[in-house]
Amino acid sequence: MATIKIKQIKSRINCPKVQKETLDALGLRKMNHTVEHEDNPCIMGMVNRVRHLVEVTKA
Repeated sequence: MATIKIKQIKSRINCPKVQKETLDALGLRKMNHTVEHEDNPCIMGMVNRVRHLVEVTKA
């Protein structure tokens, strides 16, 4: 299956708790941290919730 790279580009400060928990579930802990995940509907749903805080590229 295809993979995607997710990079946190904005701070989580002043974000709602739900968005902070979503970033934690994706494995993003700090600014400019990058993780790789498989491109599936579950991951894309989480990315959609925090799309203003992250940048997604195809791996």
